[in-house]
Amino acid sequence: MNAIGDFSILVAPGEAGIRLDAILCSHIERCSRTMASAIIRDGLVRVDGAAKKAGYRVRPGEVIDGLLPEPEPVGYFPEPVNFGILYEDRHLIVVDKPPGLVVHPAPGHATGTLVNGLLFHCPDLADSGGIGGRIRPGIVHRLDKDTSGILLVAKHDAAHQHLSRQFKDRSVEKEYLALVHGNPANAGGRIQLPIGRHPVERKKMSTRSRTPRDADTRWTVVKRFSGASLLRVRIHTGRTHQIRVHLSFLRLPVIGDPVYGKAPRTAPPELRSAERQMLHAHRITFTHPVDGNRMTFISPPAPDMQALIDILEKQKAEGGRED
Repeated sequence: MNAIGDFSILVAPGEAGIRLDAILCSHIERCSRTMASAIIRDGLVRVDGAAKKAGYRVRPGEVIDGLLPEPEPVGYFPEPVNFGILYEDRHLIVVDKPPGLVVHPAPGHATGTLVNGLLFHCPDLADSGGIGGRIRPGIVHRLDKDTSGILLVAKHDAAHQHLSRQFKDRSVEKEYLALVHGNPANAGGRIQLPIGRHPVERKKMSTRSRTPRDADTRWTVVKRFSGASLLRVRIHTGRTHQIRVHLSFLRLPVIGDPVYGKAPRTAPPELRSAERQMLHAHRITFTHPVDGNRMTFISPPAPDMQALIDILEKQKAEGGRED
């Protein structure tokens, strides 16, 4: 394999006895168990300087060092894809992503992704040598396929590194709108429960993970409806599925979420029939990577989410029960 990056992991007391390949999956973004096993097998991972097998049970205080393999390019070619643009200059693009659009190519989604569309819209991304990685040119952060809203894209490496640092030091302000089942007792709140890979279901995240990382979510009620609420959510960490996991823990699951948001039996048909999670990246504030200006962009809810809000508003105006 051709190694392109290194990593170092200090095993925490709470991680004692976990398999080496599982530790890599929990600490390295988008590292699958298959990839972890492969880089261990190919000699790219050391525990306190010694080679170990994938099934090795780690001990607190051990240091895991390794190299990541270069990702194979998947669907790395331009094609027209429909997405909105809120702002663009020589350094970055502020994308308004529609729901249902996969961000970058992966097995099962080799074409029709945002990356394919960005390469069609901005050919310089392909000529740059792969900003931010060959299969994620320019992508600074992620949104799930069915989450709509604002996404930042860098046009060159310097911009990508600057924006990435802002996400890492948490100076980027991110605000989402979430339409959820239920009506919370309070007008707002904060949840600080660590999130990590689910101990059994590897495709899910959980607050009961054996390898959690800190996660901080704050929410306020924007509107209350019968059996549902519109929340404004601000995240101060960017864990995978963070908002969906935290709101589900509060028994306020996101409407339409097929993984964490099972609809209550009493939910009306219009809420039970939502075809995707009603979560929208509504607002973002960051510092421009070149001129240093603080910039804010706002995206209104996607049409399907707004249509559901309108239905709930109409029911409320006609005298529907408000919990």
